Amino acid sequence: MSQSPAGTVILVSLAMNQARFYLLLGKALEARGWNIAHICFHEGSHEWLMKEGARSFNPFAQGGAMADLAMYPGMDVEALLLHEQAAYEIRDTAMLRDKFRRHLHAVHRIFDELSRQAPGPTVVVQELGGFLSVLATYFEARRRKWTNYFIEPSFFRGRVFLTPDSLAAPSVAGPASGQVSAEVEKYLADAVAKQSIVVPLKDRAHYRKPIAKLIDRRNLRRLVEKFLDKYAFGKQEEFQHIGGHISRHARMYFSHRKLRPHYGGLPDLPFVYFPFHVPADMALTIRSPRFLDQIALVGKLAQMVPPGVMVVAKEHPALVGALSATAMLSMLDQHRNVVLLSPEVNNYTVLRKARAVITINSKSGAEALLLGKPVLVLGDAFYRCCRLVHAIDRPEDLPAILKSVIEAEAGPDHGHVACYFQDVWARSTPGELYDLAPENVGLFAESVDRQLRQAPADQESRP
Repeated sequence: MSQSPAGTVILVSLAMNQARFYLLLGKALEARGWNIAHICFHEGSHEWLMKEGARSFNPFAQGGAMADLAMYPGMDVEALLLHEQAAYEIRDTAMLRDKFRRHLHAVHRIFDELSRQAPGPTVVVQELGGFLSVLATYFEARRRKWTNYFIEPSFFRGRVFLTPDSLAAPSVAGPASGQVSAEVEKYLADAVAKQSIVVPLKDRAHYRKPIAKLIDRRNLRRLVEKFLDKYAFGKQEEFQHIGGHISRHARMYFSHRKLRPHYGGLPDLPFVYFPFHVPADMALTIRSPRFLDQIALVGKLAQMVPPGVMVVAKEHPALVGALSATAMLSMLDQHRNVVLLSPEVNNYTVLRKARAVITINSKSGAEALLLGKPVLVLGDAFYRCCRLVHAIDRPEDLPAILKSVIEAEAGPDHGHVACYFQDVWARSTPGELYDLAPENVGLFAESVDRQLRQAPADQESRP
């Protein structure tokens, strides 16, 4: 591999749709003077990348030895296992710990090889996630003092956050901007007028009823491909828990059917709104793990609201039925001041009528702020440091704050809110993950290139 003046960018993919996008992104970054290497935790995609002429490394072909965790001081391994425990419903922590150690060893070997071939500044770019493959790459990069950029969708459609060297949410304080651009003003006005939630392109297929996902031809074709790759061809990948995936989606279908008769309407009484987050998402498992049991949290909120005030909750439309129907119905039976809405109800309809919105770190909190509603944020969200919201540090403070915001006659000032979202716009950068359109790939490459050149990688990092 020839050395370029800019340095080396390592792109990490876990599936074919990611590999296709990163191949194009890599070529666009090469045209801007970067060396490109791929690490692919999906053997089928790795083989495809190699056929396309890309420099790709297969972590599953690195010998299978396990890293010594003492090489990574300060890393809370048990906490890092929580995401796969929740996402894959695996309780065998010893097995997950061994998997993590194998991934750490594999990435360590790959990074050693890259260091020999292309000494110089090196950065890692990957989508934010809580899977052990992603975490192993991140922590090995940090051990070497290589910068790791996590990509995640911004509040604004077609823009992303590029967060260096942290699993925490990007923090946007403020409002600090003195004026709001016409572009941001139009975006905010359109979002309110159209009542449109921000759904990244990569997630749009999830926003359907469970039955639609079960009978989708593309999903069925991918399922057959996964079976063949795993059992006929012996290929490995990150998302290889096929049986668990099928059983979860079947359970979601039956859970939705069980909950459907219990969906209620918006109450005439004053209410606070809690939008359920995507269960087992890293926004909970990694960033706010103490709120992983959201049903129990709603039960606690029902005990905290003032008399005569209801709690309205709604399942996340991307994973309808993912929460336990049994636990949900038990909670509803215990707390008569809780209403569960149909997930098909538009989020803005609920936000407009709510006295306040309580959220862990959902984008619904930002949407509520946009509508001038009081927002109480419990977890690690990009808007937690915004002075227009109420960041709850101690659970015992919640009842008094709830009472005060419910009784308040006005929410945040629109001018200040608009200035804050100007700050969010400035903190994000253009690009849409996994959109293969040439214009998007070009924008994304420009964003990444600009970010990397503004904050060059630390070079004191060769083993």
